[in-house]
Amino acid sequence: MPTARDVLLDAALSALATLPWTSVRMVDVACAAGVSRQTLYNEFGGKDGLARALVHDAADGYLAGVEWALGSAGGTEDGLAAVAAWTVRAVRTNVLVKALLTGCWSERLPRPAPPAAGCAPPVPGRRRADQGPPTPAELLRRAGERVVAAFDGGQPTHDPEALAVTCEIALRLALSYALVPAPSGADGETAPLVRHVVAGAPGAVSGTSPRAGARSPRESPGRSRPA
Repeated sequence: MPTARDVLLDAALSALATLPWTSVRMVDVACAAGVSRQTLYNEFGGKDGLARALVHDAADGYLAGVEWALGSAGGTEDGLAAVAAWTVRAVRTNVLVKALLTGCWSERLPRPAPPAAGCAPPVPGRRRADQGPPTPAELLRRAGERVVAAFDGGQPTHDPEALAVTCEIALRLALSYALVPAPSGADGETAPLVRHVVAGAPGAVSGTSPRAGARSPRESPGRSRPA
């Protein structure tokens, strides 16, 4: 069952789909979520706290999708192709994921700055969100770390550094497809190219992911989760 925080984040993201962030009102978000405005303030502390939580939730959702893609695939090539396909889908369906991975923030989106030093929020659940959103390079690095962790120890042995480079190539290819779609416009066009590139890249040896069969993360309406 979704928590009040999850429902509030869904409501805020739904509002963001039709309104610029400056026009999204806290009272309307609370009403759409079916909770009191006080509950909203208790969870996030204010609109800027809600903005930071939205951005971090988008980043977490993208990374959860990376892990799901790795767990649903077999060898290295299939795993990286699945991660690339998920990246294309996430960028196209969630404006916050797109901003996080490209660094292109429009005026319609929340782009909260971290709070001033020494102003840690009293609610522990808000402290991580208040650190500020990850940069595109940092988010790609986190995705790459998940790829290396998923295949580390597989047979045959992977070179972690080479695999990380291969993963970055695959992710940057995916971003190019997300921003400039193939002539057919189909997300599926990404996977064959990634497989072709990965097959000839250093460190991209065949292997089985120890996470095969992993469960898909929780899905929420309007938020970036694997289909």
